[in-house]
Amino acid sequence: MATTDQPAHEAEQDEEEFLEQDDIFVEIDQGDEPMDEDDDAGGIEGEVVWEDNSIQHFSGHEGPVYTVSAHPTTPLAVSGGGDDAGYIWDVTDGEIIVKLTGHTDSVSAVGFSSDGDMVSTGGMDGKVRVWRRVGKEDYKTWEFLTELQGPDEVIWLRWHPKGPVLVAGSNDSTVWLWQLPSGNTMQVFAGHTGSVQCGEFTPDGKRIVTACADNTFIYWDPRSPTPLFKLTGNNARFDLGGITSLAVNPASTIAVIGGAEGGVRVVSLSKGEVISALGGHTDGESVEAVAFVNIVAAVDGTSAPVGSASANTVVTGATDGKVCIWDLKTNRLRTTLEHKDAVTGLLVHPTKPHFVISSSADHTLRTWDARAGALVREHKGHQEPINGAALGQGGEIVVSASDDGACLVFGTE
Repeated sequence: MATTDQPAHEAEQDEEEFLEQDDIFVEIDQGDEPMDEDDDAGGIEGEVVWEDNSIQHFSGHEGPVYTVSAHPTTPLAVSGGGDDAGYIWDVTDGEIIVKLTGHTDSVSAVGFSSDGDMVSTGGMDGKVRVWRRVGKEDYKTWEFLTELQGPDEVIWLRWHPKGPVLVAGSNDSTVWLWQLPSGNTMQVFAGHTGSVQCGEFTPDGKRIVTACADNTFIYWDPRSPTPLFKLTGNNARFDLGGITSLAVNPASTIAVIGGAEGGVRVVSLSKGEVISALGGHTDGESVEAVAFVNIVAAVDGTSAPVGSASANTVVTGATDGKVCIWDLKTNRLRTTLEHKDAVTGLLVHPTKPHFVISSSADHTLRTWDARAGALVREHKGHQEPINGAALGQGGEIVVSASDDGACLVFGTE
């Protein structure tokens, strides 16, 4: 495992300083003309060369890249961006496998099905388009399957963890559920009053949780349009100023919810009530990401994956640049990690449950050891904020999507 000499606390630096001195190489123009005395900066013209420790890049998009996902078993990734297009591409050489067309507005969500045989794209045009893999041997041949309609603007998509079922959250307060490959609508959930900002299948696949900008959290049975329970801001303990992120523990019994004003709430899915509040982020700073980790397995020296039911630690990331690691047994903050700008996403390594990868508007991703809060590696190469990331190749690589129009591939260690 690669290590770094930089302790986590050194990340607490001036927010306006987004390049270290060692990160900059200035190429000086050695022209023959003498410098004028009033030339600015002594007449030196320079170019900033950014540090890049990525192992591959993809630059097929024309404009910002908003979302990315990695194939569960092959070296493929899918990305979507502001150019109204998605791409399936090879993470080993950056080769375009297929351009995913048909959208008339930005592609805001992408994802591979759990078996990797289908891929979906969701757009701000309200369309959800699905492609499927042709044959089992050639993972580079794909064909268009169907277009799903219903939402106004698609904010997020999630495939069922075990089957060909797709759920989407929309800007118009609805949630849509489809069966594939038929494309039949299984359910339309109408219980929110604002844009449905986030949602997930529970890890056991039996339920769906969704949350909206109007501070409503709903727990659904996929077979019924009626909520199992709903929490709203009318409950003073649940007033988060709007919900921006959520995650469900591996046992599918607890949800942790992040709010637009910096609050975090722990909800019992069996009781339908708030059981605790976690306060570590700056007031007024939105909690953009939540993820469960299993550091107990790592401490014990076992190889239990993050998906095991014993995961009892949650990680939250917010626009204050903080990554907070919480012990849910005691509801205490274990440690706080830092980026120089907003945290935009969190990933948990699939086989090393103590590794957390954070993405940030400070142009970097960072791999952390959650046991002690140590920085394992900083991933550099982007020149603009990172909007999303995904783990691939069994956690060996992380693929990022950025406003600079590129997707980069990094080794996680």
